[in-house]
Amino acid sequence: MNKNIVSFVFIVFMMNLVFAQRELIHALPATLGLDESYIDKKVDSIMNMGIDSLAFPGAQLLVAINDTVIFHKAYGYHTYDNEVAVKLNDLYDLASVTKISGPLPALMKLVDEGKLNLDVPFSTYWEPWKHQKDKKDLTLREILAHQAGLVPYIVFLQEVLRNGELKKRFIHREAGKKYQKQAYGDLFVNTRFERKIDRIINRSKVSEEKKYNYSGLTFLIFPRLIEQITQTDYQTYLNDNFYQPLGCHTLGYLPSNKHYVNAIVPTEIDTLYRKTLVKGWVHDENASLFGGVSGNAGLFGTADDLAKLMLFYQHYGNVDGQQIISQRTVKEFAKVQYPDNENRRGLGFDKPLLDNAELPLEEAYPSPLASADSFGHSGFTGTFVWADPEKHLTFIFLSNRVYPTREHRALYDLNIRTALMDVFYKALDNSPKN
Repeated sequence: MNKNIVSFVFIVFMMNLVFAQRELIHALPATLGLDESYIDKKVDSIMNMGIDSLAFPGAQLLVAINDTVIFHKAYGYHTYDNEVAVKLNDLYDLASVTKISGPLPALMKLVDEGKLNLDVPFSTYWEPWKHQKDKKDLTLREILAHQAGLVPYIVFLQEVLRNGELKKRFIHREAGKKYQKQAYGDLFVNTRFERKIDRIINRSKVSEEKKYNYSGLTFLIFPRLIEQITQTDYQTYLNDNFYQPLGCHTLGYLPSNKHYVNAIVPTEIDTLYRKTLVKGWVHDENASLFGGVSGNAGLFGTADDLAKLMLFYQHYGNVDGQQIISQRTVKEFAKVQYPDNENRRGLGFDKPLLDNAELPLEEAYPSPLASADSFGHSGFTGTFVWADPEKHLTFIFLSNRVYPTREHRALYDLNIRTALMDVFYKALDNSPKN
């Protein structure tokens, strides 16, 4: 075999070995001059209050400062029967955190490579929109900043239900030639249903008033756009370009089809569609109808994997000296796009409220002490991730607040995540090193 080929194979092997072994660094808060007793007391109090108030049956929190994990602790149980305790390596349904963990890094890379342009019509790349008068001129920048006027959400589930029963022409209980997309253990979606979804999206209304209006519609399109441009399977593209280089061992779709030793935290007891406890399959109904692989939801992962991803963002696309996405591109995505229009959003990323530093704790988002450069995203199931490059803080909160029902909203009402984040910002501000 040619010596050059042997050398190349060896280098690739060593790179893969490094990627596979990459783990987070852990240290006690005192190592960084933080008051460990203050942190433990405050966090324990907030988390236990959340459990007692039925905000969630269990949760976990991971916080890293300067790339070092200084806090990672689990609380409570998977469900209110108190049988399975939450463990640090549990897998969670990430819900809308999927948006910045799946399609967004791919879109950033494609912008970086000049294969996507933020400021030309999205219809340049997505052919069906060329024929939609109200969508043909919308740009990717407007869409990712939620400034395009698209409707927030369309409930496609209503298309497959009639009087509470599933329409057999769309969903079968067994896989078949026309029913290959698995929505749940015994639910298989007609492959043609995707066309119906596209038609409904194409015909959806667009507001003429261009202002901040959160919409996840195009995230249903992005995986197929990424495949179209890269000529690579969407999941393969994410794994090869991001998850493997970052050492994210469990971040991915369809965990029930994989052989993880990690326990999977259940989400909701679904009384409408799946009519059982949803566990190991995506909670979001729209993502479910795409076979569990979508850009709006569907990813599962551990706190460790999410910390690695958010540290990657915090370092503006760099991991161990390798610049996977240029610093310029990540900074562009992470900055507020339309501040003059009272829109706080970045490109895909959520951002602090524009007047955040001036607000009291109960009104701030995500914390009044979060820097204006910080960014992240939340998820409907009770997940939340945030990175603050200025304060060198990474914050990962995972819960299943939708158990047993999505009507449980105490997580929001009690402002639990803001209170938790505030603990660490205050600990940082009070440390001798600051």
